[in-house]
Amino acid sequence: MVFKAFLAASAAMMVAQTAVAADVPLIERTKLFGNPTKVGGQLSPDGKWISFIAPRDGVLNVWVAPIATPDQARPLTAEKGRPIRQTFWSPDSRSILFVNDKGGDENFLLYGVNVETGAQKALTPFEKTRVRVIGTSETIKDRILIGVNNRDPRWHDVYELNLTSGALTKVMQNDGYAGFIADDQLKLRMASKARPDGGSDYYRVNGTTVEATPVVQFGLDDSLTTAPMGFTVDGKTLYWIDSRGRNTAALMAQDVASGKMTIVGESPKADVSGALFDPRTGRIEAYAVDYLKNEYLPIGDAVKADLAFLKAQNKGEFSVGSRTDADDKWLVTFDPVTAPASTWLYDRKGKKLTQFYVSRPELADAPLVPMEAVEIPARDGLTLVSYLTKPKGVTGPVPMVLLVHGGPWARDGFGYNGYHQWLANRGYAVLSVNYRGSTGFGKNFISAGDLQWGRKMHDDLIDAVDWAVKQGVARPDKVAIMGGSYGGYATLAGLTFTPDTFACGVDIVGPSNLFTLLKTIPPYWEAGKQQFYKRMGDPTTEEGRALLKERSPLTFVDRIKKPLLIGQGANDPRVNVAESDQIVEAMAAKSIPVTYVVFPDEGHGFARPANNIAFNAVTENFLSPCLGGRAEPIGETLKASTAQVKHGGEFVTGLK
Repeated sequence: MVFKAFLAASAAMMVAQTAVAADVPLIERTKLFGNPTKVGGQLSPDGKWISFIAPRDGVLNVWVAPIATPDQARPLTAEKGRPIRQTFWSPDSRSILFVNDKGGDENFLLYGVNVETGAQKALTPFEKTRVRVIGTSETIKDRILIGVNNRDPRWHDVYELNLTSGALTKVMQNDGYAGFIADDQLKLRMASKARPDGGSDYYRVNGTTVEATPVVQFGLDDSLTTAPMGFTVDGKTLYWIDSRGRNTAALMAQDVASGKMTIVGESPKADVSGALFDPRTGRIEAYAVDYLKNEYLPIGDAVKADLAFLKAQNKGEFSVGSRTDADDKWLVTFDPVTAPASTWLYDRKGKKLTQFYVSRPELADAPLVPMEAVEIPARDGLTLVSYLTKPKGVTGPVPMVLLVHGGPWARDGFGYNGYHQWLANRGYAVLSVNYRGSTGFGKNFISAGDLQWGRKMHDDLIDAVDWAVKQGVARPDKVAIMGGSYGGYATLAGLTFTPDTFACGVDIVGPSNLFTLLKTIPPYWEAGKQQFYKRMGDPTTEEGRALLKERSPLTFVDRIKKPLLIGQGANDPRVNVAESDQIVEAMAAKSIPVTYVVFPDEGHGFARPANNIAFNAVTENFLSPCLGGRAEPIGETLKASTAQVKHGGEFVTGLK
């Protein structure tokens, strides 16, 4: 009965909202969250091939095409369940390498598939092992360095992988180092180790011996804004992203022989976020800075004209994806926000662009809306770079969804965002906030979030809601909070710490108990454990345990009085399924209703489109009676997924 009443209320809301925006068609969920047509394009180093990821029998697989005839693409892999999402070319251009896990457990193994024959090989055929790439070379084409943690799950031993034979040769056993830096000769040159204060020490490596005395040391404040980027091909220069002695991280070049550091690029407002390297020399030719939007800044004249040409195309924000060894061709993606992103082959010599694919051509005629980059003042004077999307054809205050990013040591950026477009199309303003602790805006902004989970970090979100109300964007009584990971935590915090602010909440893989969260982090995060303790609260001290309890939404579950939807992957290694189970059980014990959806074949987020679409179907039909927006009917989406709806009584049973 409850479910039928819920559907009737949703239908009434849809009629009311349609009268407001009758000329705006509903964008189907499958067009936004189904498989893209093509994505992840990469040029082979020798310039003969283009690879990409595209569906094969409904599952994302690796495809390849001759660069001269991209319409002659063929699939190379035949995954049936778990989509392939990360690929890269072998240096010799003979094979495409990719990683995949099982059911979202994040034990990523490395595979290779031969471009000519299609023969596939498991290159790290181990159980409960997570591979990481340590070094590749411009001059050594048949080998790479990888790290695998099959001996000790906490530490990645270094191996040389022969790409032709698949043979693994151990280079160094790792007994406590967070990571390694190799040069173009695939020689280990630096090793990093976590410090008790949450910082890092870097040591020179001679052969297979790590020196006893560190050559670079920094503490917690610089730990997320300082790291080596890599050596030039000749091994004489080491590039760093470096915030030591400053706030924003600059691009630095270190002369290896003398140790002298030289500033190559910097910005007073944002960290240097990346760089374009000459594939022949390894020298940096441009760097990227992302404050409100991403911008490439050339160093010298090597790519200055190319970047100016690409910017002048006015096809949207652009990013350079891959470059051939000869550096005569680039693969460039343009993001216009109000149209699907497109990827183009760029011929440098002729200054010619040839379109390769559109990622989601089915959205070409969809009513996509612009995104605004805004600066919101926090109550203590910090500036919160945020992104706002408004529904089409509606003026004045509207219901709003505060969409909170995960991490929390990550950031939101400008560009096409499927969730923004989806929610705006349903009739909501959508606001994403880079609250303190977010990365990209200098180390002081990150450090302002230390020990502030559920406090000043949450205050920033509340300040952003207040700003949206004062600006006439949002209705104060119709604001929902939604997010994944830390964003899921923020949702739970919103409904417990500030229970009158939000009309409802959607928590996706969010932790409810910070003590149990830290107790169950994956073993391969051992090197970062002290940083978690310093930035969140130390569970090994009485004071830290008290802090973690105080900042855990589970502690205040009795304050929840607004509707809550929770989504969780059963195999999540970062936020254990118990994080959602325990708050659902605590709510049930207090007779507080909750909708809980678990996916047995997912981890930290929902990778399979059928599952993502199913959860979003539940989400928009959950938001509709709460905020008054539109919703596409659930239909058969749940049956097509692996969703298990638990602990919810009659309403949830009806959904299933």
